[in-house]
Amino acid sequence: MTILYLSSITLVFYMTVKLAAAGKKRQFEFKLDLHSGVPVYRQLIDQVRSGVASGSLTAGDQLPTMRQLAVDLAINPNTVLRAYRELELGGLLETHQGTGTFVANKKPEKNNAERERQLNQLTGEFAARAGAAGFTVEELLDRLRDLLPHPAQRR
Repeated sequence: MTILYLSSITLVFYMTVKLAAAGKKRQFEFKLDLHSGVPVYRQLIDQVRSGVASGSLTAGDQLPTMRQLAVDLAINPNTVLRAYRELELGGLLETHQGTGTFVANKKPEKNNAERERQLNQLTGEFAARAGAAGFTVEELLDRLRDLLPHPAQRR
């Protein structure tokens, strides 16, 4: 009976914590792949851009401070500074002295060279990971064609 009572209390506590967390927006998390060959600052830039594109980061969202992100990821603060500065110059972030770095209200348009670079990076990483898992390029192409919305669009 005591074990059942403790389990009920634990369950109630767990559900309370989960419901409280559900009401809060989940903080954006950065993840690094140090074996990808992509520079760390570039990974940070790409993740912020992807976060904005996917909607997981919206205008006004605050990013971690440069110092905090450097500590969390165990990287040099200058690396974070470089990424944040490039995103700020591109119009994606705004830094307010003393309050932090925020996602800007406007979505910058990517130039063709940047889009091409990102697409090349994504396809290269995708093909490399798939090849390491034993898939051929033909299998990848077939699966990608399956993702097209209409059979008439398939080649």
